[in-house]
Amino acid sequence: MANMLPFSSNGLEPVTNGLEPATNGKEAAKPHDLSEPCVDNSEGQLFLNEAFKIIVEEVLSKGTDVKQKVCEWKEPEQLALLLDLELRATGEPQHKLLQRVKDVAKYSIKTSHPRRFLTEALNTNLYTYEVAPVFVLMELEVLRGLRQLVGWTEGDGLFCPGGSISNMYAINLARYQLFPEVKSQGLWGLPRLTIFTSLESHYSVKKGAAFLGIGTDNIILVKVDDGGRMIPEDLEEKIKLAKSQGAVPLLVSCTAGTTVQGAFDPLDHIADVCEKHKLWMHVDAAWGGSVLFSKQHRHLMKGVDRANSVAWNPHKMLTAGLQCSALLLQDTTNLLKKCHSANATYLFQQDKFYDVNLDLGDKSVQCSRKVDCVKLWLMWKAVGSSGLANRVDKAFIHARYLVEQMKKREGFHLLREPEFVNVCFWFIPPSIRGKEENKDYQDRLSKVAPVIKERMIKEGTMMVGYQPLGNKVNFFRMVVFSPLLSQKDMDFFLDEIERLGKDL
Repeated sequence: MANMLPFSSNGLEPVTNGLEPATNGKEAAKPHDLSEPCVDNSEGQLFLNEAFKIIVEEVLSKGTDVKQKVCEWKEPEQLALLLDLELRATGEPQHKLLQRVKDVAKYSIKTSHPRRFLTEALNTNLYTYEVAPVFVLMELEVLRGLRQLVGWTEGDGLFCPGGSISNMYAINLARYQLFPEVKSQGLWGLPRLTIFTSLESHYSVKKGAAFLGIGTDNIILVKVDDGGRMIPEDLEEKIKLAKSQGAVPLLVSCTAGTTVQGAFDPLDHIADVCEKHKLWMHVDAAWGGSVLFSKQHRHLMKGVDRANSVAWNPHKMLTAGLQCSALLLQDTTNLLKKCHSANATYLFQQDKFYDVNLDLGDKSVQCSRKVDCVKLWLMWKAVGSSGLANRVDKAFIHARYLVEQMKKREGFHLLREPEFVNVCFWFIPPSIRGKEENKDYQDRLSKVAPVIKERMIKEGTMMVGYQPLGNKVNFFRMVVFSPLLSQKDMDFFLDEIERLGKDL
């Protein structure tokens, strides 16, 4: 996903935008009262400094001291109360947030403890409650919060190393549900399975089909409308055609926020088709899922609650630190574990002294798994649901402003009115304006974006992606979502494109 400017990896740290000093023309931040909520500006630096001190003391100092405990063991119910995991609509004061950081460090297993290396061969990671008690409970709480936004009161899920892997999980789960024998017998005896997705869906759907042995030839591409949205009528026709050819339709992978145009497939209509043909409905909402925080824009994902699975990357629009990607399931039958469990007795003993359902590792294809949930949890605790909603709404405001200003300037031509915050456009230099009928016009236009991109990179002013699409030659794709952007940055962007391309 292209981005114009650098942004904070955790949503709290202020960074320079590469265009002007970090102070953005304002006075340096004054000391901030820690009783106030954490906000997205330079005042967050004080919080980060204090959090760093806690990490140094609790993790680097106490965590390597042989005199300290390897762990401060707490029962799940007690630990959940101590951590106050609940995610709320409003953010917390910074002094409370600092206490959260301290508690997370205090009650986590001290992987670097000298005696831990003597007693445990494996590093601490998110596979069992006993080695990652804080993060097991935290992941469960964050997944619950995300599922609620989708519209599910129950369900399952896990954090994955990226949206591509989340999409692959969905394909594997759909196949296991339909043909559970594939886990033990492999591909032998399976019919030809087909997957349906739009012409503008993410390439990971094809990669998943190849990786799982379904084959890229069995990805059926469904037509899209002018805005890049899947056409349900064409989906229906292609499902019927696949059946008539002896194939078994397996899954429909919809997209909520396509990579290039930011299109949202009509989920409600697609759900009707999936229910009719009894197909697994997966929604790749890696990019667009965060609109669910916004009351104003969540309508773009109407019908998502009817899906079987949803992939969602908070490290995109919400700017959580890489990587932070969740797979959400409506399933309540423990399908994740049934599909992926290997019953390793050295990790997942069934006679432990705590609830073994808290051992999440057997749900995952991985054993070692990063505690990615903490990135979203801490940010959510800091600014609350309302703060995350404001980020989404602000991105839409900036995108609309950019489009309005573009229309006032000669030489900027929109691909179409954006549905999301992907602003796709051509810049037409003075030398070819009004020459659309010339035979070499498209060829000359196709060379404009690559040259401007080269110039902006070499001068270091900004970074914006470009690409062709179908029969459309290279155009820019400006993705507006960093909470640090301002309208002044939007104006600079337009000025810079004009400056870099006026002589072409």
